[in-house]
Amino acid sequence: RTFASIIYPEDLAKVEATIRQGIESKQSYNLEYRLLAADSTVKWVWDKGSPVFDADGSVCYLDGAIFDISDRYCAQEALRQKTSELEAVFLALPDLYFRLNADGIILDYLSGNSADLYLSSEYFVGKRMTDILPATAASLLDQAILEVSENRTPVNLEYSLPMPAGEETYEARFLPLNSNQAIVIARNITKRKQAESELKHKNQELEQTLQQLGRTQAQLIHAEKMSGLGQLVAGIAHEINNPVSFIYGNIIHASEYAKNLLQLCSLYQEHYPEPVSAIAEFAEEIEVEFMNEDFPQLLNSIATGADRIREIVLSLRNFSRLEESALKRVDIHEGIDSALLILQHKLKENGKNRQIEIVKEYGKLPPVQCYAGQLNQVFMNIVSNAIDALVDIRNRRLELASATDAQRLNFPSLPLGCDALPWIRIRTEVVDNNRVAIAISDNGPGIAESVKSRIFDPFFTTKPVGKGTGLGLSISYQIVVERHRGTLRCISAPGGGTEFAIEIPIRQR
Repeated sequence: RTFASIIYPEDLAKVEATIRQGIESKQSYNLEYRLLAADSTVKWVWDKGSPVFDADGSVCYLDGAIFDISDRYCAQEALRQKTSELEAVFLALPDLYFRLNADGIILDYLSGNSADLYLSSEYFVGKRMTDILPATAASLLDQAILEVSENRTPVNLEYSLPMPAGEETYEARFLPLNSNQAIVIARNITKRKQAESELKHKNQELEQTLQQLGRTQAQLIHAEKMSGLGQLVAGIAHEINNPVSFIYGNIIHASEYAKNLLQLCSLYQEHYPEPVSAIAEFAEEIEVEFMNEDFPQLLNSIATGADRIREIVLSLRNFSRLEESALKRVDIHEGIDSALLILQHKLKENGKNRQIEIVKEYGKLPPVQCYAGQLNQVFMNIVSNAIDALVDIRNRRLELASATDAQRLNFPSLPLGCDALPWIRIRTEVVDNNRVAIAISDNGPGIAESVKSRIFDPFFTTKPVGKGTGLGLSISYQIVVERHRGTLRCISAPGGGTEFAIEIPIRQR
């Protein structure tokens, strides 16, 4: 077999041309090509040779060596293939790739085919980031490069770049490479940030919708409850008022009749001092002398009780005010007093519970235009909560006020100043000539900040299950703030009591 016969057919022309050129130029040559082995496999070889000439200048032979480089060539080919695949993958990504040295100089640059910022490598290679980017972004990138160089740990950052279509946001990831280089992979995340912003906005809208739904649900529940309660209160007041009016209207006549009958008895005794035995015995049995003294007092007690019932009925009707669903100018103090009267049974001393002292500091208020029935609900809710807040103080021993210092140590949780009777103070005044302020405070244990921040949320309550719905203060807030364009604030600290401050305009627009 000739040497030419074992050269791979596709490489034969290249080998012959290279050898011919070496002979003509009388220089050595080298090249890589394929040979056909005896077992028909293809081998890659590296051939280095030189032509040898005789005295006449004719070629005698070729002198050189052929090395089998098949393993090396296959490894290089596999590496080229893998590099090509990785490059194809990278080109499909919307990323920008930079390779930097420790001084921040760009050594290499590659842009994915889908990257929105495509520039040739000449624009970047050999330059610093500070030469290309705006000052703010360049400063961030310089700091990141320094951090990667010193710590040899990855760094992520976001920065903005001005573009013809507007400012766009990029995300860059810095990775250490070798001992003094770094790789930077940058990606435009403007659309992602916009999507995140829209999602956040949608979540906020959803949260607001849910809160509004909760408030609406609370309003419906409370409105239904208060409507039923108002109708019940008004119905009871009406039913009580009829017989009371009958009693009250007849008390005058009964008093007159009793006066006449007692006067008649006196006349009989005056003109017939010695009655028959039957009359004398019956007079002694019924204690006619005592009856003459007690009967007028009895009638006065009935009249006083009837007056009291009429006051209660009037307070119930004033509190419900079903007939006053529209705005009306009313006396605020009248509404507060009605709420206090209805809650009177909870204020009195009862067993271990000491009486709650009501301190009224009423200012001179003009008639206030408001939804009277709803505002009365607010007073009722706040005073009722104050009564509940004083439950621990009311349970203290009545003799605590006169206890010794040693005895007071038995009450470590007693707030300062609670050795006196528990109290609720109601203060009213005119503010800035166009608003009225109503402050309802107590000397209870106060409210923690974590609770105070949520105290007006619908369905939030600190009371045990079954003791509270969490709607009272939420509804009160809506009535004051939304219905009356006012403010409702809670001022409290643990151990310092609590005050609810209400302000509403004197006139509603």
